[in-house]
Amino acid sequence: MFNEYLLVFIGAAIPWFEIALVIPLGIVRGLSPFWVMLLAFVGNVSTVIPLVIGFEKVKMWYKKRHEKGERESSKRSERAKKVWNKYGLPGLAILGPILIGIHIATFIGMSFGAKQSWVFLWMISSLALWTIIFGVVTKLGFNLFL
Repeated sequence: MFNEYLLVFIGAAIPWFEIALVIPLGIVRGLSPFWVMLLAFVGNVSTVIPLVIGFEKVKMWYKKRHEKGERESSKRSERAKKVWNKYGLPGLAILGPILIGIHIATFIGMSFGAKQSWVFLWMISSLALWTIIFGVVTKLGFNLFL
């Protein structure tokens, strides 16, 4: 059983898996919703914090990677820009985990000049909110079918 909870933590830490996939899978698998939600939240936050702290290094790596030729913006980047222009950092943080992923939302928020402290606050708050939503909705929905 420990291995399954460890997989929840690791899965939530991996970009694009994140809490939106890991929490429902863990709960449907029969694991404790409390521990699934807690471990998924901590796993996801454990990779967001280093991204915010190490943003400058990631930004330099990204520039080097894409400076060879001008590349078209991806659909995810375009969605993020629209959300940013309309709702700012709070909107990007709240919608990011379901539209583009929290890691991309964090990177975009930082690249648009948001302060580290605000990015921490909004991204972690958003993850907490979505953790509760995914956990409760999955548990309630799963109970309807049992």
